[in-house]
Amino acid sequence: MNDIEGVLNSKPVVSSKERLAYVFVILTSLLWGSSATVGKIVLKDLNNFQVLFYISFIAFISLFIISWKRKRLNEVRHYTKKDYFNFAYMGFLGVFLYDIFFYGALMYAPAQEVFIVNYTWPVWVGIFSCVLLKEKFSLKKGIAIGMGFLGIYLVVSRGKMGISIQAENIKGYVMALMGAVCYGVFSVLGKKHNYDKFLSMMFYYAFTFIYISIYLWIFYYIPAINFKELLGLIWIGAFSGGIASVFWFLALKYGDTFKMSNMIFLTPFISLIYTHFILDERIYVSSFIGLLFITSGILVEKLVTKG
Repeated sequence: MNDIEGVLNSKPVVSSKERLAYVFVILTSLLWGSSATVGKIVLKDLNNFQVLFYISFIAFISLFIISWKRKRLNEVRHYTKKDYFNFAYMGFLGVFLYDIFFYGALMYAPAQEVFIVNYTWPVWVGIFSCVLLKEKFSLKKGIAIGMGFLGIYLVVSRGKMGISIQAENIKGYVMALMGAVCYGVFSVLGKKHNYDKFLSMMFYYAFTFIYISIYLWIFYYIPAINFKELLGLIWIGAFSGGIASVFWFLALKYGDTFKMSNMIFLTPFISLIYTHFILDERIYVSSFIGLLFITSGILVEKLVTKG
């Protein structure tokens, strides 16, 4: 009897690896959540194409160093033309187009609203998993998707009844949504590939740097940047990009994937804090409620997938 009472009264034991995983996932959220705020700052004198030029190069260098330190660069010798083709189109879709849309959206709409609308990409993963991978569509998936779109409506309408979208921000909302669609397709197609995560991201950014360099050479120009902009670009490219990816993969390595995936939903809430205190953006109640709908819908989708 005493043994049973002891079991019932005992506290769940959290292993050191699991505690480490929680540290990594929180650090990931802190870094990812800063991207919209820092992006808004560097976009004051640069456009989205110019920002992507610098951050793609910085992210490539940081991921190259990480892959070198992990002694994984030797794997590159075994890649075929097909592998590089995969890196080329995945980089175009999931980095080049995604970042063009995401940072473009920040030029036309408030950072908090852009980040929240863009964070619907897991909803699009659910949609394109059914379309591209022929996964089963269920009523619960439909409810999850509906909650996601209701959340978007609440954010862009700022809680007003009827069709009431801020006209000056429409372009930003559309671009944020397009970025989410691109990343949703990218995530689904990524299920077909089994590359080392850091090496694949390194090549995605490498191809992105090639694409954006060609674009700027033909249509625009590569601008000079000041020290403040350089710091912001390094933060986005190295920390929000490369190092955050390291922390995320370490969180998945040491912790339960389902728990870590749920914890990462801290990111958009952390982003709201950044935009409020650094950019002095007012946090709308509608943004918070819309975000709750979106994250709840994603959680429903994840529970359906797990079940």
